Amino acid sequence: MSVTWRQVAAWRTRAHALDARRPAGEAADVVSRLCGLHAQLMSSAGATLRARVDGLADDAVERALWTDRTLVKTWSMRGTLHLLPADEYPLWQAGFATYRHYLKPVWLRNFHITADELDALVEAVGEVLTDRLLTRAELADEVAARTSADLGDKLRESWGAYLKPASFRGRLVFGPGEGQFVRFTSPRTWLGFDPTPAEGAVEEVALRFLAQQGPATREDFARWWGVSPADGGRVLKALGDRVEPLDVEGTACWARAEDVEGLRAAEPVRTVRLLPAFDQYVVAATRHATHFLDGGSPDQVYRPQGWLSPVLLVDGLMAGVWSRERKGGRLTVTLEPFRSLSAAVRKAVLSEVDRMDEPVEVHWAG
Repeated sequence: MSVTWRQVAAWRTRAHALDARRPAGEAADVVSRLCGLHAQLMSSAGATLRARVDGLADDAVERALWTDRTLVKTWSMRGTLHLLPADEYPLWQAGFATYRHYLKPVWLRNFHITADELDALVEAVGEVLTDRLLTRAELADEVAARTSADLGDKLRESWGAYLKPASFRGRLVFGPGEGQFVRFTSPRTWLGFDPTPAEGAVEEVALRFLAQQGPATREDFARWWGVSPADGGRVLKALGDRVEPLDVEGTACWARAEDVEGLRAAEPVRTVRLLPAFDQYVVAATRHATHFLDGGSPDQVYRPQGWLSPVLLVDGLMAGVWSRERKGGRLTVTLEPFRSLSAAVRKAVLSEVDRMDEPVEVHWAG
């Protein structure tokens, strides 16, 4: 059975809720479908949601995180920061608990710590964060008092390297900041429950991945989840008849069995969106970017040091990049299409700019 990359682009556009914006009441469902919001840049997390949801309050993401606690911020797949649905945290945490890369000798050597020291650090983090909100400096002081000055110093000297294992083991999530300082707390304190091991968590995660980023190869899943291709292949194999092989113009992929007919029947989608940096749709296309571009080249989107540019999406294809800059209280948006755009598309782009709810000066490059 085979499909084209254009059909994949059309299907993914709908799976990513980029065909038509959903009402604000469906925001939580959209976050769930996206497997969380990429939050290396907090501004991108909110913009990712607004590209898919209509009528979202300016402070909706912050309120969901720090007031309603329906979202939780933590280090997630690939060790990147994400905002996850709080009620799904046990599933995701059970998946992250299977990570073992930080236990490998090469990781321990590179970060100058022994396995025993790392265990002591992780346990100390969990102990001191119970029923408390601590800044990184406060956390380092408390851990040093319970372990050693050296381990406390390690927490101070590296932003996330030693905190990620604690996050993966369910000892740490982000809490509301204190001024300019980030604070951490325990999942039990913040969400009211302890993460518990769950059989088949990674398989369920893989199905969720395929539901928004399929069809995909084992390498696609492995890259997204942060494991070796061999490990990624074993997870997909464990899915059994829940997935089916699918040929995408000569590339052997896997899709959820329930999605195959929808992929084969996928019709072109008509949509224009300004996607922020690190948008999940762009992440999904990383390894097959040439098939999702309308002109341009991958290096215009996928930049050095893992930076993903904001993208102009037209009918499911990346048709350009864009940027925003504020000078003297004025916001300027610069659009760089990869090729000439029709008058209708340009009008739709300007409508997207108008959604920024403030005066904007628009520049077209090229």
